[in-house]
Amino acid sequence: MVSHLNFIPKQNMSGYLPLPFIEEKIKDLENALFFSLSDSVLKIPACVIKVLKTDEVGQLWFAIPKPTQSIYAFDKTFQAKLDFFRKGRDYYLKIYGTAFLVNDPEEINMIECLDENIKQQARRNTTLLVKVKITYAEYIEKAPVNPTTKNLIKQVRNRVYSWFKQAQPTGRPNYQKIPAEVKYPSLSYYLN
Repeated sequence: MVSHLNFIPKQNMSGYLPLPFIEEKIKDLENALFFSLSDSVLKIPACVIKVLKTDEVGQLWFAIPKPTQSIYAFDKTFQAKLDFFRKGRDYYLKIYGTAFLVNDPEEINMIECLDENIKQQARRNTTLLVKVKITYAEYIEKAPVNPTTKNLIKQVRNRVYSWFKQAQPTGRPNYQKIPAEVKYPSLSYYLN
């Protein structure tokens, strides 16, 4: 029997995601690939990063290995993308934003949200601090490998739970909202 539901495209939802939701997903996924989207000839190379801190204004702070070229040869501000993923998770996250290279010692000293050890490494020029101001996010749920009734029920339960969790006050009543697109697998994955 062929159902008309087999032709439903992937379910997309555009709008906003609360910053606490994005923070939770970043903590769970842990690592990301950092890409410079600069049009410059010389740009920061792609690398794997781990977010050190997400501040209250929606900036992700992390350290990258210091490039071999002079830091002044790179743009200090550029567009960037972070692809968060982790094996075994049924979702992934893409963050787009404006990246800022933080290498001025006075500016490093004034950063309150980072550990003193990280600041010391940046002052010694062994690492380079980067902050990315989130401008857009994509949250994508993957279709389960074996679409069974149990997987379907689990996914529906998790989705309903996440809706209620987002509706609950989180201690930050005026949390930042990030423009986002959310993609869920279509029903056709489950009906075949």
